[in-house]
Amino acid sequence: MIIELEQLRLESPVTERDHVIGPPDAGVTVVTYGDYECPACQSRHRATEKMFDRLRGQVRFVYRHFPLLRVHPRALRAAEAAEAAAAQGKFWQMHRLLYSHPNKLSDLELRRYARTIGLELGRFDREMTTGVYADQIKKNCYDSIINGISGAPTTFVNGVLFAMSGSELLTEVMSIAEGSLAVFSHRM
Repeated sequence: MIIELEQLRLESPVTERDHVIGPPDAGVTVVTYGDYECPACQSRHRATEKMFDRLRGQVRFVYRHFPLLRVHPRALRAAEAAEAAAAQGKFWQMHRLLYSHPNKLSDLELRRYARTIGLELGRFDREMTTGVYADQIKKNCYDSIINGISGAPTTFVNGVLFAMSGSELLTEVMSIAEGSLAVFSHRM
């Protein structure tokens, strides 16, 4: 069975378990599957940050972990640190640090990031030591594969796969957001 990229749609809807920033009623939803150790994901993250800065309030951004376990040995551990931060309400702060330092993902560095963003370190240490988030991250990754995700970064805009570079994606999302805003304004 051959799946054409243009036809691939997001099979897994955004839920309360996702990491979401932006208004729930935004006209544009960008869902990105990523790996903190992946250079292409790092580039996609930079484009997403630019989108967020320009389109704050108009776009809802969703991040899902997709660690490439065989290629990036520290990606799962970084995703666990992001989940430990999420448990303390600081996912996005950790997320930005991890993508800012993709070559510095040792346990010692992850703990330093936790301290930097003000996490309760005892809880962070316990959760990292016991690997409390690892199985769920792996399960979500497996479920994503079942739903057609084959690599990272993978980005969907309003449920449709967008296989573009970061700058092309930024331009496209801005165009869609402006179109959504114009339609919304016209209805008012």
